[in-house]
Amino acid sequence: MKKIFKLSSLLPLLLVVTISGCKKDFEEKTINNNKPTAVQASLLLNGILTSKGLVEGPDGSKETNNQYYLNNYDYYGNNRYDFKYGDDYYTILKNVVEMEKQALKAGSAVNSYSALGKFFKAYLFTKMSMEMGDIPMTNALAGMANLTPAYDTQKNVMTQSLALLESANTDLTTLIAAKENILAGDIFFNGDLLKWQKTINTFRIRLLIQLSKRADDDAQLNIKQQFADIVGNKTKYPIMESAADNMQYTYISPTNYYPQNPDNFGQSGSRKNTSATYIGLLTKLKDPRVFVTAEPSRYQVDTLKQSPTDFSSFIGADAGQDLGVMYNSAGQQKYSFLNRKRYYSTYTGEPSIQIGYAELMFNIAEGIYRGWAAGDVETYYIAGIKSSMDSYKIPTGTGSFTAYFYRPGSTNVALPANYDTYTINVNWDTYYNQPEVKYNIANALTQIVQQKYLALFRHSGLESYFTYRRTHIPAFTTGPGTGNGGRIASRFQYHEYERTSNTANYQAALQSQYGGNDNINGIMYILK
Repeated sequence: MKKIFKLSSLLPLLLVVTISGCKKDFEEKTINNNKPTAVQASLLLNGILTSKGLVEGPDGSKETNNQYYLNNYDYYGNNRYDFKYGDDYYTILKNVVEMEKQALKAGSAVNSYSALGKFFKAYLFTKMSMEMGDIPMTNALAGMANLTPAYDTQKNVMTQSLALLESANTDLTTLIAAKENILAGDIFFNGDLLKWQKTINTFRIRLLIQLSKRADDDAQLNIKQQFADIVGNKTKYPIMESAADNMQYTYISPTNYYPQNPDNFGQSGSRKNTSATYIGLLTKLKDPRVFVTAEPSRYQVDTLKQSPTDFSSFIGADAGQDLGVMYNSAGQQKYSFLNRKRYYSTYTGEPSIQIGYAELMFNIAEGIYRGWAAGDVETYYIAGIKSSMDSYKIPTGTGSFTAYFYRPGSTNVALPANYDTYTINVNWDTYYNQPEVKYNIANALTQIVQQKYLALFRHSGLESYFTYRRTHIPAFTTGPGTGNGGRIASRFQYHEYERTSNTANYQAALQSQYGGNDNINGIMYILK
């Protein structure tokens, strides 16, 4: 007996076969075999290292927030502490996760990229938390699996980050011993894992110092013991040994210019000027670094006939001054501008230090002063000052260097070429033996933090602002020009997308920290 099949009963099956066959055929024909479907770990690393999270250069609002360098012309910005949003590094962190995945596919679970990935997470999450307070961390990188991550408390962000840094150090010790230090795409240390290990532990010292207010009342953070372990065991925890270990970004011409260069000298060379917070501290201490980083006020030199190498000829503007008043005074050359020979005459400028040896010396000095570890505070304090002086090629014995001060009236506005030169004689003992410079236990914290402030000029993002916020050293000034009711803001606000897309968690975080308001004067956990 013949079996008779109705066409209607076969039609769905035929359609499925036909459609799936067409789909497969279409996909095969549209695949571009010459186009990669995944990005190599080395390329992701290179992108991470050149991102704004890992490279914070000078000439931006962070420099103003540190009261180093001020705007005197509102077209370019102002000096107000009416903070808006903090930094958002989540896109960079997603690339960190992808870098780890790609490295895992190509090798073992413990590899150079995964070790650095732990550092990047600790570095970027803590920077955001330092700015805003509680932030999403634990579930923040889950992607589509969790689009509304809960906020981690700031304490939890710090605890997780310190654990990540410990783990990164352990991984690097293993990799270095096994000589499995394969790391391509590294613009900072060219694949040298020991230098990365030093950087990670140096950053951990910074983070512990930033947590100083919780060292006595929060045993879970274990701040003092972690600090003592690192400082007391440099075999297990290598740290930076000189400025040669600095994590610093080097500008290259013609691909990546220093933010201030001959092209923008005419545009902004006189539209910004130095701050009295910075210049006043240098001149008070009769510090020769002022001759390298700044220029004398032409009003003091040309009108009042003072010597250009007299410390009193260097004048910074009060950050709290009304912007219109500052602009008029700057136009009369009453303030010191940045040293235009150093900062505007080349396209490469100076390397931008992200984490450095001089800062480390001051951080260790502060920790020992606080009783967290054994050691000689003055030794580290002196090492920090000398390292900073060395970076400007200022002799730290007896000697001299040449100061270059721009001569106004140059016909070549685009490229400052006219300079007067002066020989500056220096004597380390004369400088150091000044009562306000020579280490004195009675004034130790002020001395250490002041010198760190001078050493971080134009470097390390908001680190000087964070230190001021924690210690109130050196004294930042306020007034009409700084806004915010005459206060230095304590934090940045959360981004608008948190309010609109992660509403419940955003509101819960505000309620638990700042009484329900995204208040820039609210006090976060680490500052209480």
